[in-house]
Amino acid sequence: MFSRARTAQTSWSKTPARDRKQIILRFHDLLLERHDEGLDLIQADNGKTRRDAVMEIIDIANTARYYARSVERRLRPKRRRGAIPMLTHTTEHHHLVTVISPWNYPLALAAGDTIPALLAGNAVVQKPDTQTALTALWALDLLREAGLPEDVWQLVVGDVDTVGDPLLDNGDYVMFTGSTAGGRRIAMRAGQRLVGASLELGGKNPMIVLPDADVDRAVAGAVSGCFPSSGQLCVSIERIYLADEIFDLFVSEFTERTRALRLGPAYDYSMDVGSLTNSAQLDSVSAHVTDAVGKGATILAGGRARPDLGPLFFEPTILTDVTPR
Repeated sequence: MFSRARTAQTSWSKTPARDRKQIILRFHDLLLERHDEGLDLIQADNGKTRRDAVMEIIDIANTARYYARSVERRLRPKRRRGAIPMLTHTTEHHHLVTVISPWNYPLALAAGDTIPALLAGNAVVQKPDTQTALTALWALDLLREAGLPEDVWQLVVGDVDTVGDPLLDNGDYVMFTGSTAGGRRIAMRAGQRLVGASLELGGKNPMIVLPDADVDRAVAGAVSGCFPSSGQLCVSIERIYLADEIFDLFVSEFTERTRALRLGPAYDYSMDVGSLTNSAQLDSVSAHVTDAVGKGATILAGGRARPDLGPLFFEPTILTDVTPR
């Protein structure tokens, strides 16, 4: 696989930037023409609502168009001075890029890092998360239909314990989106090999509402920041700090709007919140709520699984009286 990728990269890097640009622009057009296929796959793979799936299509369409329109300028040759002027020169090499992408945004995070790497003349070997690999494979099919040569972008599907080491040992650059623990291991491995790595890891994101805030707008922002993709994104708001002066009003409105969110499965735009993606996520959310309540927290909205809607549904949940424990 890696030898094929390096062979493909050699010819791909020599392809003029304008030709690579046209392939990515054709991919952009195919993505929009066939967006319903992509939306169905994202929902089937991940469980999110159609509205959340649309954001992934828009994101990658914009990413493809942006980098395609700017690639010739960004890759325009520049004179580089060698270490010893007149006697030496500097050469820029293209790389085999390893991309490891997660399950929570199966299109946006599978293709988002890959597009600029391809446009720059690199080959990509990627491991999408196994449970959401169909969406990544669909993106690969579209790119090959747009004219991307075989083997320039390859997908590896398998358990990380089996395929992880070869990916990290053969890439000249590593792109990783996932857990902080996983990022630490990859950073250490990249450091041992002295190759570059870009790591997008987990977050713990607060929202702070000050006393002069417009409460209606703040509540709307909280709802839209807490519950997209069922909260399964690295920038999801997980805790809210409120000024005493607006505490009661904010909590009342936030609770009311959260209880009104429509939860359920649908391949249309009728639902506000979809399901979690896997049983481990459901177990984790359930355990967090049970732990919080056991340590004094009060449930204001949600707080329970909904097997009547499907195996992985959990109600949008608000807890108050949450202590540092």
